[in-house]
Amino acid sequence: MAEEAPLLNDEADHPHDVMWESGGRRVIAMDSARYVDARNRDSDVVVPASYLGVLPARLMAPHRPRAVIGHDGCIGKDGAGIAGLWYLEALGIPAAAADGMSAELGNGVDLYETGVISRVNVLAERAGVNEGMTVSEAAEILISNDPGDITAGTKIRRESVMTSDTGREIIVTDSIVFALPEDTKNVLVTAGHTGRSGAKFLLEVSPHGFICSDGGMSKNKAGIAGLETTEAHGLAGACCDAWSAPVGDAFKAYYEGSISACNQPARDRGVEVGMSVRDAAAALLQEAKDA
Repeated sequence: MAEEAPLLNDEADHPHDVMWESGGRRVIAMDSARYVDARNRDSDVVVPASYLGVLPARLMAPHRPRAVIGHDGCIGKDGAGIAGLWYLEALGIPAAAADGMSAELGNGVDLYETGVISRVNVLAERAGVNEGMTVSEAAEILISNDPGDITAGTKIRRESVMTSDTGREIIVTDSIVFALPEDTKNVLVTAGHTGRSGAKFLLEVSPHGFICSDGGMSKNKAGIAGLETTEAHGLAGACCDAWSAPVGDAFKAYYEGSISACNQPARDRGVEVGMSVRDAAAALLQEAKDA
């Protein structure tokens, strides 16, 4: 297999459009990820109008820009248009992608001026970038804010989104393994599967209620097998449809997901298949006798 790629050898012509500059930090728009180079190391937020897949991420990563905002390529089959988000995350580089219908591919200035963020990795999220903000806003945030720990490893997201009159909370966190001892009184919305191993962790925590992913159901409905196990121990639980919200992202599950399955203790509190995860979580806050 040939290792030569002539178009990668000449670094003399890498057009960079400086969109913002202050205190040695810059936002640089460019038409291709190929144009990221050693000039961008550490202090630049680069805005290349390539799709943010693994291949463009590989081109950019050796130059270690401060952050990357690319184009999502309209996501595409297998999520290939944004797969580089997590490649860069693993290397400690905050990254975001803009909605493919908000900005032109191959036009870095247009991406900067009209793009709207569609996806972020956890490091960009920690710096303050959110889906729906403009690329120019996101770039300013990434120039100014520190994403925190950028080493490889677990990044725990946890938020209380509702508190009942009795003090119970709905806690959103990406995995049941992130639960705390006090969560025995809370409803947990997590995003791991509800299979055999997931049930083991749920029983260890013994929350007041839970919603986890169905893992796409999978062979023999193994992705929801834990519902039966937890029901036998009196735990009220339900599953989020993995086609309504991505497995592993509890926040999207809470705000966008729908229920695909639930056990009898959850039904006793008013949970039904087809209802939103938000409504199901609120129902689980109640006691069975109050349903």
